[in-house]
Amino acid sequence: MAPRVPSTSDFPPSITLSITPPPSVKPPLNTLILLHGLGDTQASFARLARQLNLPETVCISLRGPNPIPPLFTGSDTPAFHWGDDVLVDESRGEIDPDAGFGTITRVLGDVVGVLKECGFDERDVTFLGFGQGGMAALNFCSSRLVEFGGVISVGGKMPSSFSSSGPKAKTPILLLGGSKSTQVTRSAVDALKAKFAEVEYVKWEKPEDTMPRSREEMLPIMRFLARRLRSRAGVPDGAVEI
Repeated sequence: MAPRVPSTSDFPPSITLSITPPPSVKPPLNTLILLHGLGDTQASFARLARQLNLPETVCISLRGPNPIPPLFTGSDTPAFHWGDDVLVDESRGEIDPDAGFGTITRVLGDVVGVLKECGFDERDVTFLGFGQGGMAALNFCSSRLVEFGGVISVGGKMPSSFSSSGPKAKTPILLLGGSKSTQVTRSAVDALKAKFAEVEYVKWEKPEDTMPRSREEMLPIMRFLARRLRSRAGVPDGAVEI
C-alpha cells in the first residue's frame, strides 16, 4: 500500500510530537524524524520542519521523554532531554548529554512501528538530531542491522556505552560539528566509523556546535537529504526513484 501521513492519534499517548505534512497532497515517500537538543522542546524543530518544506516527506518532531527539573535549568520554561537520567558534568558545571538512552530507544522503536503500519519501510525513515538528540538517533540506529534512510547528527556523538563488536550498521551517517567542538572530536568520528559502514564528517569553520546559520553550513545537510530521500520527480508515473 502507498504510505500515508500519520496522525497524532496513531502514536501512543505517552509520545509528544508535532507532525508536518509534505507540501504536496500526493502520498509521502519519506519520513524525517527530528530530535531537538538537550533542554529544548519539539516546537523549535517543528518550525525547522516547516522551513525545510521537503517534498514528498512527512516530518515528525519528537519531544524528549523526560523533563529537566527547574533546579537544573534555573527557569520554569519547559525543557526536556533524551537521557535516562539527568547527570551533571562537574568539571564543566553542565548537564552531561551522555546519560543512557534506553527509554528513547524504546520510544523510537514504537515510532518506527507506527510508521511501518502507515506503509513506510525503515529505508524511508531518516533522522535529524541536534546534540543529545543526535546521540539518541545514532544509538538507536547502531543497534539495528536494517538500513534506515540515514542519520544527520549536529554536534552529537555515539554514546560511551556503545560496543564496536559485531557487524557494522548499514545506515549512512552525516556528522557535523564546530572546529573547536568538545563532542565531535577525532575519537568521536573514529568511534562512528567503527560502528557504521558509511560515515561522512563535516567540520564547520565556526568553533561551536550550533544548528546551521547560513546556506554554506546547511548545504551538506541538504545534499545528504537529496541523496537519501526517495522521489517521484523525473521518473515515469507509478515509479519511484531509489
